[in-house]
Amino acid sequence: MLRFTSLGSGSRGNSTLISSKQCKVLVDCGFSVKETEKRLLTKGIEPEAIDAIFVTHEHGDHGNGVGRFGRRYNVPIYGTAGTLNSIDTKNCNTIDLTRDEYLEFGDLNVLPISVPHDAREPSQYIFEHAEKRFGILTDLGHITEHVVAHYKTCHALLLEANHDLGQLWNGSYPESLKQRIAGDNGHLSNCQSMELLDRLDAHSLNSVVLAHLSDENNCPNVVNEQFERFRTSFSIQLASQELGSEWIEV
Repeated sequence: MLRFTSLGSGSRGNSTLISSKQCKVLVDCGFSVKETEKRLLTKGIEPEAIDAIFVTHEHGDHGNGVGRFGRRYNVPIYGTAGTLNSIDTKNCNTIDLTRDEYLEFGDLNVLPISVPHDAREPSQYIFEHAEKRFGILTDLGHITEHVVAHYKTCHALLLEANHDLGQLWNGSYPESLKQRIAGDNGHLSNCQSMELLDRLDAHSLNSVVLAHLSDENNCPNVVNEQFERFRTSFSIQLASQELGSEWIEV
């Protein structure tokens, strides 16, 4: 069985927990060790049970707790060289990944996917187990053909819906920050994420968790309204900053 849950998602911290028969891994750890421990326990997982951390990129809301958690629990940390060289991994066991090449980890096949984002060598991840595919896709500025090709047959997704363009352009952020968020190396808008879902294989996809919602430039009511039409094809839930999401079996 392959299942996943968000420990929390947003500008103040991100972490996703994936569990298979043999493995329990985190993707990112943007919270303090104490907060990560608390959030793991609320999901019924002891911190000592974590087998690895896979890091998407170096931004603090994804990487701030990686090194400290890795040192405390002697957990190996996987990421691209650019990512690992940009976060605190002192005295940690680090393993460089090559984007777009599979890695076997326990009973999981892990594929780091190259994505456009304003980081040194960012990647997102697809996890495969027993013919099931779960994809994490946040922190990218636009949808590439490369992304569509790899995520097309996923059975479940944790997908960024960072901002509503109207709220972003009419909001209080400085113009330079608005341009960064909406740019080709920024974050996915609700419309971009809906466009991706339209291009995926709806026969394969069962569950979508919409994540990384901006507190300033998006809101759950808007997201639920805009994505409502997809609920006839697959389940949709929203990951919150405070509670993350429920466990979902892929």
